[in-house]
Amino acid sequence: MMRRRTTLLTGCTALVLALGATACGGGPVSAGGGDKALDGQSITVAGVWSGTEQKNFQKVLDAFTEKTGAKTQFTSTGDNVSTVVGSKIEGGNAPDVVMVPQVGVLKQFAQNGWLKPLSKKTEQAVDAGYAPVWKKYGSVDGTLYGLYFKAAHKSTVWYSPDALEQAGVKPPKSYDEMLKAGQTVSDSGLAAFSVAGQDGWTLTDWFENVYLSQAGPEKYDALAAHKLKWTDASVVDALTTLGKLFKDKQLIAGGQKGALNTDFPGSVEKVFGPQPEAGMVYEGDFVAGVAKDQFGKKIGQDANFFPFPAVGGGEAPVVSGGDAAVVLKDGKNQKAAQALLEYLATPEASAVWAEAGGFLSPNKKLDLASYGDDVTRATAKSLVDAGDSVRFDMSDQAPAAFGGTKGTGEWKLLQDFLRDPSDPKGTAARLEAAAAKAYQD
Repeated sequence: MMRRRTTLLTGCTALVLALGATACGGGPVSAGGGDKALDGQSITVAGVWSGTEQKNFQKVLDAFTEKTGAKTQFTSTGDNVSTVVGSKIEGGNAPDVVMVPQVGVLKQFAQNGWLKPLSKKTEQAVDAGYAPVWKKYGSVDGTLYGLYFKAAHKSTVWYSPDALEQAGVKPPKSYDEMLKAGQTVSDSGLAAFSVAGQDGWTLTDWFENVYLSQAGPEKYDALAAHKLKWTDASVVDALTTLGKLFKDKQLIAGGQKGALNTDFPGSVEKVFGPQPEAGMVYEGDFVAGVAKDQFGKKIGQDANFFPFPAVGGGEAPVVSGGDAAVVLKDGKNQKAAQALLEYLATPEASAVWAEAGGFLSPNKKLDLASYGDDVTRATAKSLVDAGDSVRFDMSDQAPAAFGGTKGTGEWKLLQDFLRDPSDPKGTAARLEAAAAKAYQD
C-alpha cells in the first residue's frame, strides 16, 4: 500500500567519514566500524516493503553486513504487520527487528510488552540528528522504542507542468489560490484534480493537511490522541473546507463517482499517464516514483510538485508518515539487532537508500547531495526544515479499527463524505462515534 513511507539519524558526523574510528562517546563502533565484530551472527528483519522498496532496503542491510559481518534476512509482512508479527511471536519465531509503519502499531507493540528500549548510542544519535518530534513519535511513556528510518512527505501536490502552463497558471501559494487555479485548469479542458477516493487513506491525508493548517498543531495533536472530539467545531470547519472541493464536479476528474472508482495508482495515471484527465494530484512524495517508474516521467520536467498550501490564515502544513525500526524482546539476537539500529541511525545508512531513490530521511545529518535529483532534494529539505512543526499522519496514530482498516472507520466515513459532502456536522458525529468505539476497545 502506497501510504507506508519514513527515516532516522545519527549524532556523529565523524562516524560517516571515518569508518574505522570510534563513536562520539569514545567506545568502539560496533555497527558501521568495519571491524566485522558480528561475523557469523545473523539477524531477521520484518517489514511491509516489497518489490523495489525491499530491494533498496536490502542494499542498506548489505552495507551493514559488509561492515559488521552479520548476515541479515528480510521478510515482507504485507500491510498487516501487527497480526503477522504477533503470530510469529506466539509461534516462537519472532524476528529480531521489525520496521513498523504506524505510530499506533508501535504503541500497541510496546504496550504488549514486545519491545526492547533502544540503546543509549541510538538515542544519542536521535537526540543529535533528528528534530525532537521524531523521538516523540518513536517513544512510548518516555522510553524510545522506535527509530524512524524512512519518512514520507505527505504535504505535496503534484502537477503536470504542461497542464498548468497551457492554463496560464503558476503553482499557488494558498488553498484558495489552488482552487482558483484549479478552476482555470478546468476551463482549459482538463479537470483540476485527480482524487483517489477508492482508497480511503488518501482522503484521510486530504483531511489531515486541511485540518493541520486550518486548526493548528495543538488541536491536531489533541484530535490525533482523541483528547478532542471529532464533533469539535474545528473538525466541522475542516470538513466544510474539504467539501467545497469534493462537491465541485469541475474540479475533480470524473466527479465524485469517478473519484470513488479511482485508486491511488489510477489517480497518478490520470495526471501523468498517456491520456491525462487532470492537471494535479495530491499525495505524498511517493507520487514521483509512480510517475517515473510506471509512466516514464522525468521528475522536475514532466512532473513536479508544490507544497500543500496554507488554508485560511494558517501555516502551510507538513504531514509525514514513516517506518520505525524496533527491536523485539523475543528475538534471538538482540545484541546484533541493537547494532543494526545503531547503524540505521547514521546518515551513512540513509545515504545508501537515498542514492538508490524512492526514499526520504528525517535525518538532519544526511547530506542532501545523497539524493539523486533536485525534486527529491527539495522534498527532503522541506521535511527536515519543518523541524518540530512536522506532524505524523493522524490516521496512523489512531487504533487500526478507526484509522487504518479498509471499509470501516475513518476511511469509509470520508468515502461517504466524498460521495455526499452536504452534511459536515453529521459526518463529524459519525467520525466521533467510530473513534470513541475504537479508542475504547
